[in-house]
Amino acid sequence: MHAHEEAGTRPVKWLVSIGSGIMIAFGVWHFFVPGIWDWYAHIDADATELVIAVRAINVFFSLLMVLLGLANLLLTFRERQDRYSLAVLLSVSTVLWAVRCILQVIHPQGSQQPGLALGMLLTFVFVFACFAGALGLTIVRRATRST
Repeated sequence: MHAHEEAGTRPVKWLVSIGSGIMIAFGVWHFFVPGIWDWYAHIDADATELVIAVRAINVFFSLLMVLLGLANLLLTFRERQDRYSLAVLLSVSTVLWAVRCILQVIHPQGSQQPGLALGMLLTFVFVFACFAGALGLTIVRRATRST
């Protein structure tokens, strides 16, 4: 990689590192959310299949957040970047966080504590901006290289 190409990837690496770090932290934290918030105490004890389903959804969601964050990092810091694959993966992360922002506006979580819902929204918007910025820079870098 030439020096000018390396300088062009630095902002992408920073943005992906920050966004992925937060995504991975959310994923790891979410493994423990059911216990922290005692989710299953709010479900009828006779609804055992519902408990199993909620547990499975949370495990898959948490694992997906961790794996997607790691995949973003692996493709971003790969010696010979495949910009197309990176753009696809960053698109997935960008859409995921855009939807999370929209859901937080429409049906906010964290309303039980003052300021929590807004703090969550700002965090979600920040992560979205990291991935959207990295995606934009990756696409622009790809377009300028192919011209």
